[in-house]
Amino acid sequence: MKYILGISAFYHDSAAALIRDGEIISAAQEERFTRKKHDSSYPFNAIEFVLNHSKLTLADVSSIVFYEKPFLKFERLLETYVAFAPKGFKSFSRAMPIWLKEKLFQKKLLFDYLKKHDQNFNDEKKILFSEHHLSHAASAFYPSPFKEAIVLTADGVGEWATTTVAIGKDNKLDIKKELHFPHSLGLLYSAFTYYTGFKVNSGEYKLMGLAPYGKPKYVDIILKYLIDLKDDGTFMLNQEYFDYSTGLTMTNKKFDDLFGAKPRKPNLDKISQFHMDIASSIQNVTEQIMLKLVRSLRKEYGISNLCLAGGVALNCVANGKILDEKIYENIWVQPAAGDAGGALGAALAYWHIDLNNKRQNIKEDNMMGSYLGNEFSQNEIQKIFDDIGADYKIYNDEDLISKTATDLSNGKAVGWFQGRMEFGPRALGNRSILADPRSSEMQKNLNIKIKYRESFRPFAPSVLKEDLVSWFEMNIDSPYMLFVANIKKEKILQLSEDEKKKFGLDLLNIKKSIIPAVTHVDYSARIQTVTEKLNKKYFLLLKKFKEITNCPVLVNTSFNIRGEPIVSSPEDAYRCFMGTELDILVVGNCYIEKINQDTNLINNYKNEFELD
Repeated sequence: MKYILGISAFYHDSAAALIRDGEIISAAQEERFTRKKHDSSYPFNAIEFVLNHSKLTLADVSSIVFYEKPFLKFERLLETYVAFAPKGFKSFSRAMPIWLKEKLFQKKLLFDYLKKHDQNFNDEKKILFSEHHLSHAASAFYPSPFKEAIVLTADGVGEWATTTVAIGKDNKLDIKKELHFPHSLGLLYSAFTYYTGFKVNSGEYKLMGLAPYGKPKYVDIILKYLIDLKDDGTFMLNQEYFDYSTGLTMTNKKFDDLFGAKPRKPNLDKISQFHMDIASSIQNVTEQIMLKLVRSLRKEYGISNLCLAGGVALNCVANGKILDEKIYENIWVQPAAGDAGGALGAALAYWHIDLNNKRQNIKEDNMMGSYLGNEFSQNEIQKIFDDIGADYKIYNDEDLISKTATDLSNGKAVGWFQGRMEFGPRALGNRSILADPRSSEMQKNLNIKIKYRESFRPFAPSVLKEDLVSWFEMNIDSPYMLFVANIKKEKILQLSEDEKKKFGLDLLNIKKSIIPAVTHVDYSARIQTVTEKLNKKYFLLLKKFKEITNCPVLVNTSFNIRGEPIVSSPEDAYRCFMGTELDILVVGNCYIEKINQDTNLINNYKNEFELD
């Protein structure tokens, strides 16, 4: 039996993953344990978790694979400086001491860190390095249910590559072509994230959520001045407008002058119609690029399956457009598409490519619903709540599900904590806040009173797979909430003449469908399909809610507040519960009502986390 440990770290979203003879056993992000969002530090806690989960020490692990090659990254830094010198001296001089002290000698650095898990660890030969985009591609192809696929990865930047195309067949994965830094779709999108006042590498999904409130007025300007886009989807960015290669910001004065405004100051300047139109425009351009790329690849290689990974693959609106066009028979997106998933891909790439091992269960989705994190026994949960001083009741599964479904149907907001924690940025029914989608007030209440975040942010629906086609314009499995589709026409409500005249954030107050809490302003929704096979308890809750309400849909948002990582432990869950206006908390078979809790345990939670 061979265990391989994959590690991603030192940029953002550090993580660890463990595979056994090619089978995915466990994976987790460091942020969940440290409570620091997008934590980029060495993933000590995540590694401890994956080892402990399988009752292993480092001595039991045959190889440890880091997700990228630091020497290639250093080469990019040097060559970029030479190409732009003396312009980038300020950023270069900031980066260089860290590189010389730590990153260039990463093998030694990793070895020293690994010894903290086990003082007896002394085999430096076990430490290996993958390439950034190969790790992404491997994370997308090997767990997918395809024997053969085109694998497209796109993100900010790895070592040099920003977009890669690979062909996966059986256990082989060959990278065929790459786009290189500074020409990057991820960095282009991040530049607009920065410009609209959101945090780079964190706020891109806000930009995507804001886009439907605007009109794509600036598409022509973007395509004329910022990007040279070819028919096959390849492109070059005009570096005169960007500062990410050389400066300490994403965009520059020339960029500001082009659009006629300075970057929005986060949390100071209000979001205006201008920012909504900017968001709509860059979202439109991103979709154009992705569609051109996937169309040309389908034509070139004639393969009917597509796999996606890299941060851009989390753009579920673009994914939905690819799905709509039926360019491919099947699409599979790695749920941990960002850098966290690189830990898993690094381990899988080494097992299949370097060690030439065959793939098992190819017709299955081998991510197991992405439920790969920690879990707590009922005894552990009760002990934690006893120590806290929580007031709880214990119910059997049937009564618990019935009681919770009734609470949801009565408009209560529920913190739902079950089984193994999800790997990746989405809560998929194990670390979730749940609510009734039929309520027209629910989106606003969840955003303002519970999540403490911007009012325009949409919520996703979880739907019973068997009811999907009756409620949404979609007919594929979407267990990872990575595709957007429209609400069925018969579920949409007719607008009054006054409502039709509204625009911008005023559209928020319009009831657009019979499930308004999950209907975005453009009648779309980011859908999670739920099956008994992948998540029985959540499936039964949805089924019971449908029995009571005739609605097989629930609002599902991540169990956290703005700026906080998704909860990892029962303590995290209780703290969040007591710091927000959540009504009910269900952890394992423990049922907790807010009104029964000691008011001394209420905490001022809103300002505990740095805003994202």
